[in-house]
Amino acid sequence: MTQRTRLEQQTIALAGVAQAARLVDQISRTGSYPLEFLEASIHSLFSFDTPDVDSVYGNIQGIKLGLQNLGAGLASTGEESSASMMRYVMAILHLERKFSARGDLQQVVRSRLQHSQFKAEHFTSHVNQVCNSVAAIYADTLSTLSFRVRVTGSAQHLQNEANAEIIRACLLAGVRSAHLWRQLGGRRWQLVLQRGRIRDAALTLSRELGFR
Repeated sequence: MTQRTRLEQQTIALAGVAQAARLVDQISRTGSYPLEFLEASIHSLFSFDTPDVDSVYGNIQGIKLGLQNLGAGLASTGEESSASMMRYVMAILHLERKFSARGDLQQVVRSRLQHSQFKAEHFTSHVNQVCNSVAAIYADTLSTLSFRVRVTGSAQHLQNEANAEIIRACLLAGVRSAHLWRQLGGRRWQLVLQRGRIRDAALTLSRELGFR
């Protein structure tokens, strides 16, 4: 087990939010997605009891897209894709706060995820079929809250039902990572006052995985 500092743990969890946000943005604009990172993000939904934060995503490699995009998003380069991704990050963090106040919905989500996990392990291993089940959970629970994440992009891709299901599943994965981030002590004010420290931690972890 890798011993990580609290900041590194928080950064990995926040990278989980960033990875979900990047996937949502990419799918909504292009209809495509990197399968390995989608699988890692969806895997996090079924990580109920893990020894460390890395294991939530399978391993640290599973979150490298999120680390890279979190570092870029906090670098204030003005790049449109990073700005769009960070808007989704902030929206997911806000949605998680709304969700955290609803213990009833949390129980429903956990119960249904456990049922979906059983189906995923015993009947299918294809991530798109798992996303179909997860998307239904999102639609029945988080979509009923007063705040909703507004997804923008290409009408062609957004109107594709398979894409819509993957987007909903990614949003739920993002909320799961946002919840983990808060459990580890993460707070929104840190994104302002500790922006540089979080960016540097994300970039350092990214470089360890081969990023330049």
